[in-house]
Amino acid sequence: MTLNEKELEKLTQLCHIECTEEEKKKLRSNLSDILSYIDQLQKVNTDGIPPCSHVLESSNIWREDEIGETLPRDLFLSNAPSQIGGMIKIPSNAEF
Repeated sequence: MTLNEKELEKLTQLCHIECTEEEKKKLRSNLSDILSYIDQLQKVNTDGIPPCSHVLESSNIWREDEIGETLPRDLFLSNAPSQIGGMIKIPSNAEF
């Protein structure tokens, strides 16, 4: 499928992007190539092939959470630069 100039103009307006004429030529060519490839993929027979979310089969490789030993609260709080009431105090302007 080839993208014409009118379709490209509409697309750039919808995306709120400005392009020079040279950029428009390159963008039009690249998008046309992508659309042609999608057309090719549409012709592939996928009957009997179940949908998948990944190309490779994968499973959860993370370990199960286990409760383990923790630092004593006093030792933990001793590493904090500032504390109040047994809790770590952070600046009010801290960004997360």
